[in-house]
Amino acid sequence: MKLIMSDRPLQLHLPTGDEVQWIDLSQLCIHHCVGCFGCWTKTPGKCVIRDDAVTVYPKIAQSEAVIYVSRIRYGSYDIAMKTVLERAIPVQQAFIRVLDGETHHIQRRVVPKKAVIIAYGADGEEEREIFRRLVSRNARNMNLEQYEVLFTTETQLEQTVQNEVEKWNRL
Repeated sequence: MKLIMSDRPLQLHLPTGDEVQWIDLSQLCIHHCVGCFGCWTKTPGKCVIRDDAVTVYPKIAQSEAVIYVSRIRYGSYDIAMKTVLERAIPVQQAFIRVLDGETHHIQRRVVPKKAVIIAYGADGEEEREIFRRLVSRNARNMNLEQYEVLFTTETQLEQTVQNEVEKWNRL
């Protein structure tokens, strides 16, 4: 499965069928993680908060290709994207392993991914560089075997996303 997650509505031309799914996070009710670790202890692999996140994070785990679309805020993902990525913690186990000298959570049946992170709204090169470093640091815990960060403007956003979707069609 291929997944597009966006922090805003987009007008896209997607292939027919179930292979590509698009989630507009701005239309969902996703609460912030409360840090209770219930997804590791009480209901392993499932968040105890019952909202729309419980339908999103399994799709993230099952996708072999993802496009994340987010405005940049202070060198990070904007609220909608950051919230859903934090709520995806049930796809990881509480157990830690050492990988290339760093500690990382063990994944819970998470497909390795090829990802494109499309960011818009950066206030300059410094903010873009901070965002690149954030994505690089998160890549292992998000099981991104390959990723690319693209920066665009709000006016070019839909065309940038459409170009990446068309690349999927050519594979």
